[in-house]
Amino acid sequence: MVTTVAHVYPWDIVGDPSAVARISGLGVDAVALAAAYHTVRAATPFHPSHRLVDARHAAFYLPVRESAFGRLVPAEPSWVPANSYGLASDAVRAVGLPVYAWTVLTHSSRLGDLHPDVVVRNAFGDAYPYALCPAHPDVVEYARALVSEVLEQGQPDGVVLEACGPLGFVHGGHHEKTDGTDWSPVQQKLLSLCFCSVCAARYPAGTAEAVRAGVDGGAASVEEALGEFAAEVRKVRTAVSRDLRRELVALAGGVRVVVHATADPWGTGPFATVADGVGADVDVLTLTCWPGPEVAVPAIEALREFDVRTAAYVLGLPPRPADGPELLAEWLRYADAGVSEFHVYHAGLASAARLDALRHAIHGVRSHLNG
Repeated sequence: MVTTVAHVYPWDIVGDPSAVARISGLGVDAVALAAAYHTVRAATPFHPSHRLVDARHAAFYLPVRESAFGRLVPAEPSWVPANSYGLASDAVRAVGLPVYAWTVLTHSSRLGDLHPDVVVRNAFGDAYPYALCPAHPDVVEYARALVSEVLEQGQPDGVVLEACGPLGFVHGGHHEKTDGTDWSPVQQKLLSLCFCSVCAARYPAGTAEAVRAGVDGGAASVEEALGEFAAEVRKVRTAVSRDLRRELVALAGGVRVVVHATADPWGTGPFATVADGVGADVDVLTLTCWPGPEVAVPAIEALREFDVRTAAYVLGLPPRPADGPELLAEWLRYADAGVSEFHVYHAGLASAARLDALRHAIHGVRSHLNG
């Protein structure tokens, strides 16, 4: 039974003959390897050839066969060797660890810049170019092709679907300059509601005006801001994520499917809402525990209502300390709340001290779950 999964990038492994031993030495049961990922600048503290990788745009880390895609085609990376996912996957499997294809779906500034008509837009008309809206058929076609190519070319043991729904205000671009507004979580959720041409046409007349008033008036809840429109807007929003999830999970064909999820109907970011029903035969729902136990434990309890195996996405990087007992104490709170699997971020970005802390927590939580 899988209890712990380490997340890594292909460049953490390719060109570093010691990488797989370092990762497997943590004691994890599987590795989630990025197959499609957004823009990032990543440290590689142990690599023999470099200390940083600048992934300048969203990319697909398997060969891009343009004929497999429609209007939206992912880019190949120039900062790693060709088919770096395949090279890294082979290395991980050579030591007996299963590989899950970590696939980021609707987060692509490159494709948003090239195709601004399919991105999320807020009630003020502002575009979020990093966020593709799956209310558009072109985005659904892209996501289907991406997952199909991952499954066919990568032959993974599982697939991790991140951003399996529309992104919103948070989880955006580089050099973020929005904190000084002091927008509350409610205001950020209102700014995350999509009003692209497809979504806007599905809402009742007057919805955008209600959202704008809620943002500027500091509404106490999304429901308060939307008033009589709340039920219909919720229905539209949850259906967009559910429909995409159903489309993609149907492609899996027996491969283990892990979906990043939240029970919050107004949730924003890479953890798409499953409120109003998962709608697909998903093996694991993973929720973020990065905010800490006070936020994460109630979120775990809400997600457990869907009667699907629940995994905690746990952080071994700052602001968490490089302290194994402290990490383990936090993780045990999630296990006691009903989590039966831990997805660890991030085995490639962590220092030696942090790897030691992760090793301690991984062994401790495995003993707890299996004891």
